[in-house]
Amino acid sequence: MILKSELGRNGLMVVIAFVSSLLIEPEVHAAELYVGGASVSITPEKPVALSGQMRTRIAREVETEVTATVLALESREGDQILDQAVMISCDLIAIREGALSKVRECIKDRLPDLDVDKLLMNGTHTHTAPVMRKGRFDIPEDAIQPDEYVDLLAERIATATVKAWETRKPGSVSWGLGHAIVAQNRRTVYADSRAVMYGTTDKPDFRGMEAGEDHGVEVLFFWNENEELLATAINVACPAQEVESRSAVNADFWHAVRESLRAKYGKDLLVLGWTGASGDQSPHLMYRKRAEERMRNLRGLTRLEEISRRIVQSWEEAYEGARKEIHMDVPLVHKVQTIELPLREVTTEEYTEVKSKIEKLSQDPNNQVRVKWHQRVIDRYEQQQAGPLEPHPMELHSIRLGDIAIATNDFELFTEFGIQIKARSPALQTFIIQLAGPGTYIPTEQATRGGGYSATVQSNKVGPEGGQILVEKTLEVLNSLWPEE
Repeated sequence: MILKSELGRNGLMVVIAFVSSLLIEPEVHAAELYVGGASVSITPEKPVALSGQMRTRIAREVETEVTATVLALESREGDQILDQAVMISCDLIAIREGALSKVRECIKDRLPDLDVDKLLMNGTHTHTAPVMRKGRFDIPEDAIQPDEYVDLLAERIATATVKAWETRKPGSVSWGLGHAIVAQNRRTVYADSRAVMYGTTDKPDFRGMEAGEDHGVEVLFFWNENEELLATAINVACPAQEVESRSAVNADFWHAVRESLRAKYGKDLLVLGWTGASGDQSPHLMYRKRAEERMRNLRGLTRLEEISRRIVQSWEEAYEGARKEIHMDVPLVHKVQTIELPLREVTTEEYTEVKSKIEKLSQDPNNQVRVKWHQRVIDRYEQQQAGPLEPHPMELHSIRLGDIAIATNDFELFTEFGIQIKARSPALQTFIIQLAGPGTYIPTEQATRGGGYSATVQSNKVGPEGGQILVEKTLEVLNSLWPEE
């Protein structure tokens, strides 16, 4: 199906190619659910460069292991397989280019009965996990190199996926909702309408935070035949970057969440961390800092423990209700499409400004990461001058599991887009999983007017227009999974 949409201030017509399978209404009916799972460390034994900052950080210490957790689902009617989904949550900043295809390649011959296109991965956006892109940092010889790490990652995840798939057994699922204040909007707005990520809030010209937050905690629970809890997926609209500036491997707050839940609900409990739409959010405190820190100190908790406490408390709110409604026979429908999103165009003014910044930054060799970051804008502008830009292809996973929906995206998607999807979705609850791909910011139109990191052209491959298209295409698929009965 081809959708033509009139977009942008100039009325530019952008053509979005969408997979024709959406023309066919999927069959949706309950079936027996099979569940399997596994977890594996993806922590290298060597020193490793860490991703997430514009400076080289070599971790020679592991504060907490980074892990990958695999959940394998299959629906059957007798001996007939109806659909499949393998979801892998990784303590990584994102799923960089090539990582997903390498994992699929590693498992396709080992699991011939699994449709590898139904396998998806997501990063929790910890800034203290290994670098996966080569050429970004100067990495010493004694540290693991990015290509070597991706090979290690793919092999370990493939082995865990085989285990999860081969141990799947009849099971059941339930879902619930809790609430926790984990994220705060991190874009500060001033009297002159400027927006600054992590801007100071105690200045006289501070006027507020740019946008709202999503404090809902969506939770899935998976049970075995004896209704014993096997796995849980927790969807929080906040990236895991409380300890982002450290130079040690750390899974951030998800490690504390996993340990807390396992201490109470079983040491083998599988916990998948799903980061919701939160490109403009952070666990960092933006205001009321002294009062927050006083209460945390009185409770005798670290900041990671405090965040974990809130998530676990909301999880238990959801658990109390969800365990009363456990479903053995539910629809499982998993659609995979490639959508195309228009690139954010670079204006001549932006090009000139960025070129000037590169000239200044290039005088200091320590600025090479920032220079490369700006250079991508120059390259895109020159491509524009040569002809129309190719759209950005994105693999979109849309899943119906009983009354709930799951939808993925590749990006650090600003929260407003996620709220749109949740509010308009036909599902009882909708889980948004961002960073199921390489990850760049998609800001709102309001954010681009305010500027600042995360909303400038340097930060965006896809702009607000593409973000809205992503919303509409996601909802189109989700609506097809809830046909009128």
